[in-house]
Amino acid sequence: MSLQLILIGIGMWLLIEGAVYAAAPDFMQRLAEYLSRMPPREIALAGIGSAAIGAIFIVIAVRFL
Repeated sequence: MSLQLILIGIGMWLLIEGAVYAAAPDFMQRLAEYLSRMPPREIALAGIGSAAIGAIFIVIAVRFL
């Protein structure tokens, strides 16, 4: 994997995240308030699930596309 692909991936992540905050700031504020009330274990499990889905996408992209 080249440094160029890593930078593209990070750039895309920041672009999408920034666009969501710019397009729906009220929703993101409500989401942050909701997350602050969630138990840490649930947040950690959601993070693990998200990371697993991301890893699956990477494997698919590298091996099959």
